[in-house]
Amino acid sequence: MPAPTHTRTTHPATGSVEVRLRWWAIALPALAFAALLLLIVGTGEAHAATTDPAISRLLARIAALATG
Repeated sequence: MPAPTHTRTTHPATGSVEVRLRWWAIALPALAFAALLLLIVGTGEAHAATTDPAISRLLARIAALATG
């Protein structure tokens, strides 16, 4: 039994192509670009992290409880 074949329909060439994108196809790459740009620009303001005394006290208390 032969398979049915589909014939191609020819559209007249108009010389232009219409492409429609969804809103997120433009917004998400633009948002990602802006976020990466802000990360690159903001690196000059980086400072060394300081330890909080409360964290060191908490770790010391946990170590004291663990050793008995």
